[in-house]
Amino acid sequence: MIRSMTGYGIAETVYNTKKIVVEIKTLNSKQLDLALKQPAELRFAEIDFRNRIGAKLLRGKIDATITITDTSVDSVNRIDPDVVASYLRQINGISEELGIAPSNDLAALLFRMPGIFNTPEQSYDEDFVKKINETIDVALDTVDRFRIQEGQTLKKDLLHRVELILGLLDQVEPFEKSRHDTIKQRLTKNLSELTSECQYDENRFEAELIYYLEKLDITEEKVRLRQHCNYFNESCDEDQAGKKLGFISQEMGREINTLGSKANEVNIQKIVVKMKDELEKIKEQVLNIL
Repeated sequence: MIRSMTGYGIAETVYNTKKIVVEIKTLNSKQLDLALKQPAELRFAEIDFRNRIGAKLLRGKIDATITITDTSVDSVNRIDPDVVASYLRQINGISEELGIAPSNDLAALLFRMPGIFNTPEQSYDEDFVKKINETIDVALDTVDRFRIQEGQTLKKDLLHRVELILGLLDQVEPFEKSRHDTIKQRLTKNLSELTSECQYDENRFEAELIYYLEKLDITEEKVRLRQHCNYFNESCDEDQAGKKLGFISQEMGREINTLGSKANEVNIQKIVVKMKDELEKIKEQVLNIL
């Protein structure tokens, strides 16, 4: 089952007085490119978090954010009464010494002073880290479901594009016989203009014509292109097929290019241009597949 490298997942958990939020966004990339944002207090577990995310998502540009907030208002910030009292004594002392009238809103002045709020130092034990890992797993599962859903959309489009290429390939055959006749007539005409009284060795001419037609024969290219298309369709059901599909599409491109260079017929070349257009769309979509 193919997966897109585009995905999104978010998970929330409340543990004691802490709210854990894990948000993960993914885009396409040739390699694993993981950017992880987390509270500084959790740096000791960063490697474990990275390994956990990388093992699940494997490849892509990944932005992961771990946010910890406190659900208890009392434990978030506390006013330090000793610091407030110190500021009050200093303000009153300066007011008396310099003859400055006391402020009408002394409380507002005091609460703007730095250092009056005491933020408790955060510490996280193994149980809390375990709960974070569980939240990460839930977010990763959500991302994976998103990727699978997007992958099925991509697969449907890819199979449609391959079907169009095979349909175009079937359109080539009617022009092949007329192509051979056209080449023969052109060679005969040119030969007649170069030889006096149209006298030439017909056996040698037939041998050269056969060689020329074999050189321009596109049967092998058609067979190989059809095989590559079928192999592409089969590979769409495999896990982590993105790079493989990319290689197959390159082989498809080689056969289409060779077919175009050997065609030597305007209608076939028009069909080849349409094939190339569909193949470019396939290559663009394959870049988004894991």
